[in-house]
Amino acid sequence: MDKLNFLTAGVPLRAGNKGYEEGFKILDSMNLDGLELEFVRGVRISDKSREVVGATDKVITAHAPFYVNLNAREEDKLEASVQRIIETAETANSLGGFSITFHAGYYLGQDAELVYNNIKSKIKIITDTLDKAGNRIWIRPETTGKATQWGDLEEIIRLSKEFETVLPCVDFSHLHARYNGISNTYDEFCAIFEKIGKELGQIALDNFHAHIAGIEYGAKGEKKHLNLEESDFNYKDLLKAFKKFDVKGAVVCESPNIEEDAKLLKDYYMSL
Repeated sequence: MDKLNFLTAGVPLRAGNKGYEEGFKILDSMNLDGLELEFVRGVRISDKSREVVGATDKVITAHAPFYVNLNAREEDKLEASVQRIIETAETANSLGGFSITFHAGYYLGQDAELVYNNIKSKIKIITDTLDKAGNRIWIRPETTGKATQWGDLEEIIRLSKEFETVLPCVDFSHLHARYNGISNTYDEFCAIFEKIGKELGQIALDNFHAHIAGIEYGAKGEKKHLNLEESDFNYKDLLKAFKKFDVKGAVVCESPNIEEDAKLLKDYYMSL
């Protein structure tokens, strides 16, 4: 990508029930750059919405359904999880999407290395299937906000090294919550970008996918998203780190007031 783009997680709230067409008008009026398709309970999009999204010049990403666990014990849940990610990627790819993201799975009390290999085997099925079908879209496991969820930064960087079309989705708010308040200073943010650039190369910094929101957390990690100004998340220093490393790609705002905080983020970034 040629710049850092600021997206809303879903259709802007002020669009009400008027859908993507009105949503894109609102994004234009607010000088925002796109949105993430939120396939929360299933990969469903109407023909009309598909036409509108496919015609836009906005940046499009997609979030796979939350019912994904690539380390599930039950074979039917594993197969369904793989299929949901494939369907998300195929749909986003057909609409000109930049990348997709998902929560990859849970440890379920198992050894971390075993879980890594279980998830890796399913990612191989996903990428092989998509490659054979000609889909070329970034596949991104997301850093997660609880210690019970697979997906700390090290694990996701390691997995990204294994596959040509896999890169991280760094949810900075999740990292802040996962470790009960750390990962919230300028130096810590810079260290994340340095690590990704060193281990995955410049391509990862030029094609970044991030989530940002205010967040409430406790000893066990993430509790819920908050508006940025109602939380202790240090978004200003994070954006300074984005600027220092000249990161390009998509920043998706997941605050409850999605378009307001997306605008807050972009305006501050542009002021630097």
